[in-house]
Amino acid sequence: MKVTKVAVGCLVTVSCLALLSCGSGSKADPAAEAPPPAKVESEADVNLVTVEDAAKFPVIVAGRLESSATLTANGAVFPDVSRQVPAISLASGRAIQVLARIGDTVRKDQILLRVQSADISGAYQDYLKAVADEKLARAQLERARVLTDKGALAQKDLEVSENVEEDAKVTVDTTLAHLKELGADPNHVSDIVDVRAPISGVLTEQNVTAGAGVKTPDNSPNLFTVSDLSEVWIICDVYENDLEFVKLGQYADVHLSAYPKLSLKGRISDIGPILDPSIRTAKVRLQVSNPGVLRVGMFVTASFHSGRTEVRASVPTTAILHLHDREWAYEPVGPRKFRRVEVVGGNTLPDGSQEVTSGIVPGDKVVKNALILQSTVEQ
Repeated sequence: MKVTKVAVGCLVTVSCLALLSCGSGSKADPAAEAPPPAKVESEADVNLVTVEDAAKFPVIVAGRLESSATLTANGAVFPDVSRQVPAISLASGRAIQVLARIGDTVRKDQILLRVQSADISGAYQDYLKAVADEKLARAQLERARVLTDKGALAQKDLEVSENVEEDAKVTVDTTLAHLKELGADPNHVSDIVDVRAPISGVLTEQNVTAGAGVKTPDNSPNLFTVSDLSEVWIICDVYENDLEFVKLGQYADVHLSAYPKLSLKGRISDIGPILDPSIRTAKVRLQVSNPGVLRVGMFVTASFHSGRTEVRASVPTTAILHLHDREWAYEPVGPRKFRRVEVVGGNTLPDGSQEVTSGIVPGDKVVKNALILQSTVEQ
């Protein structure tokens, strides 16, 4: 029995030691289990460049350029409505022959369309009847005068005959005028009427085809519209914040995408009193003489010059780098170091340099050839 008790005691002692051992193992040091601290490294400035030999990249000083403040706006060419004349037919009927089409250049009185019209036939009948009635009235008046001279007819009857003859003349003149208004020739009886160009110009609208019905102008649009394009309108959209740049009577430089070397002058003839509520722009109208290259619908760029003077920098075109749809220049910032700065280029100047509207100012130093420096960096 003593041996058993000793064995049990030993077993209990071993179990307690095991439990103590497990308990002490579960309480690990927190510092030992934590992850190592993150090492923070500062990222290099991508716009800062260090070179071995700075002498390979000559530096120039940005020049000073004074110019009037300029606003550039996009626009399109439109016909001058005061130089547009409709070609219409006062006689209804059917178009049997179309001799011109939209876009054609026509001369005054050129036949554009032939119309077969029952109105012409009715007008001819009225005219011929009026002529016959006037002939009869004139013969009766002559007979009445002879009878009055012989005392066989009273004076009042003669006056009635004279009145009838005068009315007959008026009817002839009225029916003849109506016939001419319809476009018919009173000397040639025909139910075909010719629609002619009212002025010389370009057909900018056509609303008739061969075989189509032709109605009077009150019930249908114009058959044709002839536009004199010797002078045209250019309509530009100018933002509300830029309206200070435009004044009535002011001139603007007009540039064409199709003819980049051509520059035209346009005078502001109207500034729209109403703003477009969606894009906050006003319509500005320029009156421009057409040298023969302006076409309706053509896109143009108009430059408006204000009286305010602006000072800008000018650099050689090689000093501006075009990269990722942006423009850059390199400035020296220390020995063998250059910093790339974003700039906004302006117009190209006659001497081959380019103006810079922002990013650098006159007197700043920049690398003369930015492309060579950029190529060195990429290598």
